[in-house]
This record gives sequence, structure tokens and C-alpha cells, in this order.
Amino acid sequence: MNINRFKVTTPPTNRSVNDSKSRLSLFDKDNSDRNMFNLIDEEIIKLGGSEVELYMYHPSQDYDDIYQESRRKVISVDPIYLYGHYEPKALEENLTQFGVQVENDQVFIFNKTYVESMAGRSIIIGDILKPVFQNMKFEVFEVQEDSFEAYGIYHLLVHAKLLRDSEDIHRDNLFTRSEDIGRK
Repeated sequence: MNINRFKVTTPPTNRSVNDSKSRLSLFDKDNSDRNMFNLIDEEIIKLGGSEVELYMYHPSQDYDDIYQESRRKVISVDPIYLYGHYEPKALEENLTQFGVQVENDQVFIFNKTYVESMAGRSIIIGDILKPVFQNMKFEVFEVQEDSFEAYGIYHLLVHAKLLRDSEDIHRDNLFTRSEDIGRK
């Protein structure tokens, strides 16, 4: 019986065993394997999260110095569908000495690389988020970047407040067509 016929040979390589490029290293910033955890994080958010519509805010140059705000808020009509994680809350309307006060701020968690690949940019203050299964829209008022730099994972913690306007007000004042943005 010839034992050599079962012997498996590997092709010769130019790298030595001690070469740092030949080993799997999660902490080497130049190693392309670092993106693996980012892709896994993106998949976990897709599986455990839910679909969210992103209406992108387009900052304009018509800034009013008296009120210190933009006169016309340009938001795209066409949403971008993203996957994010958040905990839905019941709408709380508390009666205070100043009237009815809504306390329904929502925190959304997105994978930063995924959002940038889908939307072309990160989420910014002024964007509007709408969960697909809820009929509520939230306006972003704070964006924080949470990172695990050793693994290459970057999250966006997006804090948003509930918009209380009706759909008609949104259509008339806030939303404009994507094609019209370039003309104005």
C-alpha cells in the first residue's frame, strides 16, 4: 500500500509563517478582515431591527438672521428604506400647567457604513424618519457616533422627536420633489 498517494500538497507561498499579513488579525487596521464584524453588525440590525423610511433633509442657503433659522425646509418626497433598531414607545401626552406636552422622543440605532452606502451620506439633523409599521414621523435633532474601533464597527445613535403636524402641512410646507431641489 502506497501512503504517498493520499498526501495533500499545498502550493508554495512567498510569505513566511511569521508574516503579519498572512495571519488573521482583528486589530490590524490595514487588514481587510476588520470589515467582517461591520458586515455582521449590519446583518444583525437587519434581522433584529425593522424597516425605517428616511426622508433626507437638504440644507438651503436662505438663512434668516432675525429668527436664526432657514425659511424653507427642503425635504425629499422619495424615502430611502433603511434597516434600524429601536424600541417602539406608546404615545405619551401628559397634561402639565402649560398644556398638553408630548414626550415621545425615540432613539434609533443604525450601522453607519450601511446608511452611508444606502443614502450616500450619514444621517444629519433635520432628516425625518418614519418606521414602516407605524404612522408616526420623527425629526432628527441629535446624531451621535458610537464606535468599537478595535473591531471596525460604527453605529449611529439617532435621537428624534415626534412630528405633530398633519400630512397636509407636510406636503404643502416641508416636502418638495427631489427634482425641484436642484432648481431652487
